[in-house]
Amino acid sequence: MEVLAALNLGDFAQVFSKMGMFPVFDLSYYIVSILYLKYEPGSVEVSRRSPVASWLCAMLYCFGSYILADIMLGSSPLDYFQYNSHILLASAVWYLIFYCPLNLFYKCVAFLPIKLVLVALKEVVRTRKIAAGVHHAHHAYHHGLFIMVIIGYVKGSGVALISNFEQLLRGVWRPDTNEILNMSFPTKASLYGAILFTLQEAHWLPVSKSTLILVFTLFMATSKVVMTARHSHGSPFALIESWVCYLLFGSPLGGSEEDHHHAPAAVPSSPLKTKEELSEGARKRKAKKAE
Repeated sequence: MEVLAALNLGDFAQVFSKMGMFPVFDLSYYIVSILYLKYEPGSVEVSRRSPVASWLCAMLYCFGSYILADIMLGSSPLDYFQYNSHILLASAVWYLIFYCPLNLFYKCVAFLPIKLVLVALKEVVRTRKIAAGVHHAHHAYHHGLFIMVIIGYVKGSGVALISNFEQLLRGVWRPDTNEILNMSFPTKASLYGAILFTLQEAHWLPVSKSTLILVFTLFMATSKVVMTARHSHGSPFALIESWVCYLLFGSPLGGSEEDHHHAPAAVPSSPLKTKEELSEGARKRKAKKAE
């Protein structure tokens, strides 16, 4: 406690929790979100064929969490579009990533050292969105703990929960990519974060909100930076989740009892690549064939 007091952790956490997100952090959020959109199969072709559809997809990537949360809370899904500066900034990022001559802007933000910084800044926004979602739901449903968790989860997950709808705008239908069935690390972390912030909001967690925001932001930023640098799509929760699922449901996460008893030995495979790497590779191969 003396060390924490000497570091003035509480004061730092308080200042950090009140730090404005616009424009630096929000800009990083938009860049990384639209960068991941460009990694999606067919997104570049859609941007050439239908810029309007591409722009709508980009807006869903940037503001999908707000749209879905507003719908769930009975508000207009267009509410967030009243913030002209945010829409214009996200639109400018979309244009530069997809239409900048020689792909200069895309190459710059996709350069790994720069991308790592942007990814870390994006996680600052994600944590704030989770905390804000829980706080908003708490005001609307003071004793609705599950509602607080759901809204915080939706705010933090971004477009992932409505990815199938976003795919339809690009003319793609891939129900196997449903985020509920195959939860990625950010989606899982958003759920766990929503639970923590709900417990804090209900005064069941003996820690201040500012401290929780700081600690959770550091965890998310560190995890995502390491995973991005290592080109990994694994989850730090995998071991704990497998143990808990085996204890409660009788099989590890993602497996079944039949799989363990009857499945043949797996053939050693090459290291897994991230979805972004696979998509980027496919896009480059198509470009070479076109040439």
